[in-house]
This record gives sequence, C-alpha cells and structure tokens, in this order.
Amino acid sequence: MELLKKLVEEYGPSGDEGKIRDIIKKEIKPYVDELYRDKFGNLIARKKGKGNSVLLAAHMDEIGVMVKSIDVDGKVFVSPIGGIEPVVLLGEKVKIITNTGKEIYGVLTTKEIQDGAELTALPVMEDVYVDVGMCTKDCKSSGITPGNYVYLMKSYMEMADGKVVSGKALDDRIGCYIVLELAKKLKNSKSEIYYVFTVQEEIGLYGAKTSLYSIDPEYAIVVDVTEADDGRMHEGHGKCIGHGPVVVYKDAEMITTKCINEWLVKAAKKLKIEIQPDVGNFGTTDALSVSVSKGGIPCTAVGVPVRNIHSTTSVASKQDIKDAINIIYEVLKNSPKVCL
Repeated sequence: MELLKKLVEEYGPSGDEGKIRDIIKKEIKPYVDELYRDKFGNLIARKKGKGNSVLLAAHMDEIGVMVKSIDVDGKVFVSPIGGIEPVVLLGEKVKIITNTGKEIYGVLTTKEIQDGAELTALPVMEDVYVDVGMCTKDCKSSGITPGNYVYLMKSYMEMADGKVVSGKALDDRIGCYIVLELAKKLKNSKSEIYYVFTVQEEIGLYGAKTSLYSIDPEYAIVVDVTEADDGRMHEGHGKCIGHGPVVVYKDAEMITTKCINEWLVKAAKKLKIEIQPDVGNFGTTDALSVSVSKGGIPCTAVGVPVRNIHSTTSVASKQDIKDAINIIYEVLKNSPKVCL
C-alpha cells in the first residue's frame, strides 16, 4: 500500500489540503475524463458514461493545530483544527512552516511536563504549546506568527506481520485511498461517476456542501472511517478492526438511504465478506452535507473501523480496506438504479 503510505505521511490539515490534492490529482488523472479544482478547494473528477450518475466522495483534510499566540517566554500556544483531545498531542514532534517558508521544529508540551512535574489533571488545549527551543525575540524573528500551521511529524507504520496499518490522518486518507483504487477498477464502467475529494470536513463538512453546486448525481456513497470499539465485541455490537467494513445506518445527524445499504450488504454476502453495521449516537460525515444538497441526494457512508481515531496515531486493518474496495466495486460495476 505504497499509495496509502504517501497519503498518510503528507501534511493536509483543514484549509491546507494542497499537497494531498496534488497527490490525488496525479493518481486519478489517467482514469477520468475531466478533472478540476473548484473555488473552495475540492478536487472533482468525472468519468463520463451513459449509465446512472454516481458520486463517490472522501475528505482530504486531517485534524491538527495552528499557532495561536507566542508568550513572553517563547511558548508557542496553539488552537485545535477539528476535534482532537489535548492529551494525545503531548510529546509529539512538530514542524511549523512560516510565511516565508522557513521550517521551525519543536515539541508539543505543557508547563508541567516541561518542568518534570506530575500531571494532576488532564490538560486543556489552552495548556498546550510548542517548545521550539527559542525565546520570544527569536521566535518572532524566525517568522513564527499566529495562523501558521503546526504539522505533526508522524510516519506510516505496518504492524501484525503487515496486516495492520498505523499512522496519522487515517481519517480520512483511507477513504481517499479507497476512492482512488475504485477509480482504477471502474475505468471501463458504463456509469457516469464523479470522484470528489473534499476539504474542511473536520471543521464542519464544508467542502462537501460546496462541491455539489456543480454536479447532480443520482445517488452517492461517502467513504470515511469510524471509531473502533473492539472492547465491546463481547456485547455483540462492537466495531472491531479486522472484522470487515462498516456500513453506516445512522449517526448523530442522519439516517442513510436504505436501498443503497441493502446493495452493499448483498454484495458483501456474495463476496463472503463480513459487514459491520454502524448505528451511532455521535458524530457525522460528509454524507450529511451530500444528502441534503440539490433537493436531496440518496446517500450512505461506508468505511472501516479505526482505533485511536482523531489522535496522532490511528490503527486500521488492511483487509478491511481491501474488502471495502471490493464491496463498493461489486455494487458499482453494474450500477443499479436507486429505489426509494
């Protein structure tokens, strides 16, 4: 999965997805007829066809942090981009790229950790700062300023004899990888397929909202990841890595389209692939924005369970990723007409 490794290791927090977009653009270009970036930053690719018009979407952005202020001691305080727990940031190596392109390296910490003191409470984001090893004067002369992105320096890693992948931004570079692999497999499909790679999902599903202004698919499948809760498998309703892709029936904000879910389940049975149903109380995906666009678009969300979601190092199963590709391909190779 060299492509997944490349996607995971590149930087692309919300609002700064350009490098991810460049990788995807290069990868998908041979398999589509049209390719363009919209004014908001989404990458939209179209494979022409005379069959049903289908949308496949995944978001390019990842969670992260941004420089908020520099105090009198040279501490570079940060603001979160997306939902991230402050405690998972502690001790992480980071890189700040200034407005002049200069690279400044540092470590995320708190005063207690820096001083070697015992933590008596979980930190809040206001406690977290980057130690760049410089005083205030040097920080400012180096070009560090509020608004600079702070990039997490994390590497892709394989575990469990290559069966499991780990790294930052699996949410949702896994989705981007799946959609890219589907574009290759569906090159000769009769359907008209739009492949949309959205921006700013982590801070409000914004890219998906704007991307639909220029296209009008008959139905859509959004590919994203969901939190694994392996510890609840004994209760009969956990989502465990290595136990198959997830089909979302409900999340905190939407109920997905029944017949599309049925297609996916039928495809999984045909291929003898285990499916994990996801009925959730928290969170949502780009599927929400897609489903309420253009007067309403039938839509569902498919993905894989990920451990340590919204942290600096997530964990997922390679087989789940491959199975998600195969199930969606089985549905779309002879794309059915949506029924409501």
